[in-house]
Amino acid sequence: GEVRIVKINMGPYNNNGYIVICPETNEGVIIDTPAEPEKLLGAIGDVQIKAILITHKHQDHLLGFKEITSQVRAPVGIGAGDVDGLPRTPDITLRDGAVIRFGNQVMQTLTTPGHTEGATCFLIGKHLFSGDTLFPGGPGRTRSPQALRQVIDSITRKLLVLPDDTAVYPGHGDDTTIGTARQEYQVFASSPHPPDLCGDVTWLGS
Repeated sequence: GEVRIVKINMGPYNNNGYIVICPETNEGVIIDTPAEPEKLLGAIGDVQIKAILITHKHQDHLLGFKEITSQVRAPVGIGAGDVDGLPRTPDITLRDGAVIRFGNQVMQTLTTPGHTEGATCFLIGKHLFSGDTLFPGGPGRTRSPQALRQVIDSITRKLLVLPDDTAVYPGHGDDTTIGTARQEYQVFASSPHPPDLCGDVTWLGS
């Protein structure tokens, strides 16, 4: 009851867009701008959008960016390492620990590089918007062993330290919890892995 979350499945890549709303003031933020922007725009209703936050620069999260930003007048934020992938210069360069305020809510920025250089998660209470950093069953796809090590470091230092009952809302597909993710990661961490491991890694299958 402390925050209202609207999750919208969008586009051909099973992306999720989110509207996070302060129920007391009806102010909110948008997280990610995938294809089929009309779905997200139609869900805003009379919510006063105070910011548009992008988890990372991959184009499937930006296919609806121009349409959404042309109709919603709000500052746009993206992680410092991903500024080069945004269609225009952001209004806010998000750094680790930055705070986004809307209504009576305070949302914290967690910089979690690995999937991309500037990948960013957003935490509000016990609700974590993880972009493509963390999915049910594993991390987001990585392009090199170094990037996999980096995303695992981001996940273990920034995300798995959160309470077990923290809900995880990823950039694609279904939700999970930090408790479940931690248990699955412990299985992965207890097993040997080849030094060149990267790509689509799963905690229980890799």
